Amino acid sequence: MKVAVTGASGLIGPALVGHLRSAGHEVVRVVRRPSAAPDEITWDPTAGTVDLDGLNGVDAVVNLAGAPVGDRRWTEDFKRVILKSRVDSTRTIATAMTRLDPKPRVLVSASAIGYYGETGERVVDESDPPGSGYFPDVVRAWEAAADPAREHGIRVVHTRSGIVVSKNGGAWGRMFPMFKYGIGGKLGSGRQYWTWISMRDEVCAMQFVLEQEHVHGGVNLTSPNSTTNADIARVMGKVLGRPSFMPAPAFAIKAVLGDFSSEVLGSIRVAPTVLTEAGFAFQDPTMESAIRAALAGD
Repeated sequence: MKVAVTGASGLIGPALVGHLRSAGHEVVRVVRRPSAAPDEITWDPTAGTVDLDGLNGVDAVVNLAGAPVGDRRWTEDFKRVILKSRVDSTRTIATAMTRLDPKPRVLVSASAIGYYGETGERVVDESDPPGSGYFPDVVRAWEAAADPAREHGIRVVHTRSGIVVSKNGGAWGRMFPMFKYGIGGKLGSGRQYWTWISMRDEVCAMQFVLEQEHVHGGVNLTSPNSTTNADIARVMGKVLGRPSFMPAPAFAIKAVLGDFSSEVLGSIRVAPTVLTEAGFAFQDPTMESAIRAALAGD
């Protein structure tokens, strides 16, 4: 299969590109600068343009583009960037796919478990409706931006990822150094559930939904075992051999992260029902396994 990948330089992109190539797929990377290698295609999602000649012959597209959400304080300006970057990139690539002949068979477009909003201790899956609030609204608009592909008969999968356990970036990339130096601990009360997935399960699940022609719509890319933040802190300390008793109070998190603090302090318990019923086998179903896999290089 020939697969085009947008957002190939982000947290997940390099791991996915390497994984797909090792599985025998041909991969082309969709980049924002002028292409500098035979495996690159140029696009400008802000302007809505893609090199259609470069996309010709592509069987599938994986869309990972969008501004990182955990790297800076959520000001009102940055919240607009989060929404616009996701909607523009998804609409641009989905529309480009409809202009190809033949059209690619599938679009796998990144999404997030933020779709469900705050769930507390209640477990939700793909059969549940979206939540309410800023980020559920973002995710609904993000997923709707793929409608041009869907309306032209292209299979569309929205991979609603949990927090990816990786030492290379994202939320966990910021936590590993803290625990390594003995200053890690629970965030806020620690009772909130975090729904997570190891990097190798993330990329294997993306390959799985690419290849499973009956899978479409929202698919939760999450471990089957959501974990409380306090338990995560305990396991991090155990694996790294460091103390994990330095809690970060909720007021300090709110002061540093702004509105993003609700994503850190909130509780979301999500089950990967579509994946498990389709026969996907997780390599890292436990928090300890996921952390050890990240330390070993994902």
